[in-house]
Amino acid sequence: MNIYVGNLSWNSTDDDLRTAFEAFGEVSSAKVIMDRETGRSRGFGFVEMSDDSAAREAIEGMNGKDLQGRTLRVNEARPRDDRPRGPRRF
Repeated sequence: MNIYVGNLSWNSTDDDLRTAFEAFGEVSSAKVIMDRETGRSRGFGFVEMSDDSAAREAIEGMNGKDLQGRTLRVNEARPRDDRPRGPRRF
């Protein structure tokens, strides 16, 4: 299951995200999304867990919790084609 993690600190790293979610089970991947222009975190990321049961526990356990001074928003990530498209940049 792919998990969306929002409201991350600008200083959060992939390892920080992985460590926080490993308490609930095996993490397949953890990625903080970075801004291409500034190289700084965009404030959200994704965690992938192979066990759906552990992923649901992680969502319940981490949503609303504090990580590096920020209250996380955690839920199941929507597939890419279900998300609204923003303005295109050229």
